Amino acid sequence: MYAPERQQEILRLARDSGRVDVLSLAEEFQVTAETIRRDLKALDRAGLVRRVHGGAIPAGRLDFEPDLAERESTAADEKDRIAQAALAELPADGSVVLDAGTTVARLAAALPLESGLTVVTHSLPTAARLADHPGVQLHLIGGRVRHRTRAAVDAWALRAYGEIRADVVFLAANGFSPEHGLTTPDLAEAAVKRAAVSSARRVVLLADSAKHGQEHFARFGDLSDVDLLITDKGLGDDDTEVIERGGTEVVRV
Repeated sequence: MYAPERQQEILRLARDSGRVDVLSLAEEFQVTAETIRRDLKALDRAGLVRRVHGGAIPAGRLDFEPDLAERESTAADEKDRIAQAALAELPADGSVVLDAGTTVARLAAALPLESGLTVVTHSLPTAARLADHPGVQLHLIGGRVRHRTRAAVDAWALRAYGEIRADVVFLAANGFSPEHGLTTPDLAEAAVKRAAVSSARRVVLLADSAKHGQEHFARFGDLSDVDLLITDKGLGDDDTEVIERGGTEVVRV
């Protein structure tokens, strides 16, 4: 099968099922994963699909949102390294906000036992990881819980974030770039993220490099709102330079 024929079939599969993944396509077409990535890149450049973690979705599906289990297993090594690097940004015996996100949840799991932090979160998985931590004073923000992310949203959560001022917020995003800013698929979740950013003196974004350039339906800030981006080495030198020119420090691990 020639590349244009394979790409046409990939596009059909993406439109039929809502998404395609690299490994399944490589097995189906009996080619390497790198060949499939080149196909997806070509389709993305043509505006026919949008590349996401591990695969692609049809163009226009800015509301696509993988479930929690899928996000947990995506870029796991990169997320672990990012979480470890984020430990250096914790204030000594200060206060932090932990956003809803799988990389941020990994940071919560990595908090040292001797940590004496005050932690505020609207994420149920993150709160569960910290509920038995001996040194953490945990504050769980309430609201309507979104099943997709296990995060509290809506007025109650927004009101609570408006009443605090933390040292640092560790933020998550589904997509980030200087052009499109910080984005996520859901408007309610975006509103809470925006409130969390406003609740802290310093903003640290934890995001693997595959999210760079991704654009989703709901925008909740500019990349310049972020003081520090911790990502992996998949973010290239040129992209790093552009981000840093906008005022955001970048650490690649």
